[in-house]
Amino acid sequence: MKPVEDLIDLNDSGWKSVKEWSKSAQNKVEILPADPQKAKNALYNTQVTTASPMGAIIYRTGGILIDNGWIRILGSGSAKLNRSLPDWNKGKSFKEFGETPSFLLIADDALGGFYLLNGGALGTDLGNIYYFAPDNLEYEPLDITYSQFLEFCFNNDLDKYYSGSRWENWKKEVATLKGDQVFNFYPFLWTEEGSDINKVERKAIPVEEQYNLNLDLRKQLGHQ
Repeated sequence: MKPVEDLIDLNDSGWKSVKEWSKSAQNKVEILPADPQKAKNALYNTQVTTASPMGAIIYRTGGILIDNGWIRILGSGSAKLNRSLPDWNKGKSFKEFGETPSFLLIADDALGGFYLLNGGALGTDLGNIYYFAPDNLEYEPLDITYSQFLEFCFNNDLDKYYSGSRWENWKKEVATLKGDQVFNFYPFLWTEEGSDINKVERKAIPVEEQYNLNLDLRKQLGHQ
């Protein structure tokens, strides 16, 4: 594994880009502060350079909250988003730090949907983003890179993108949700009974629990 010093870009090019994009964002962007030691550890364990936007976010932020916390982009962890990108992926996309992951979980939303960077597990489009959707348990290719994903989070019409998936008063409830929780819905969103988001029951549960549940349900439904 490369030492952390070799991963830090002295020109800070990745962070300059991210900061610029966040300043002109149409959606609400909250950049969470990074703890310097945790940031170094997270960068080292991920083995990406800060010349890239992802490396810059890991090193310079505790994570980024979009639209009042509806989307959580993982960084090096903070009080509001208490998990780092490498720690969250360990045991899911790789076993030990230093291994080349076949995918990376880079962000998730309050709905229990997960955004993944494809490292080969999801198709031939390496470096592209997929959405593990809670309403069909499919890995949906978004045909965008990590940088374009940031653009999507910062500027896309999220009400339109999440049309039918945002319930009345969602903003109030999402504001109280912790960064290591998501909403769990019953009946499940992928069932006919769960198709109306305003009629299903919901409760906050640990994001880990929801991720594992989605994987188990996907297997039970016979998805590859």
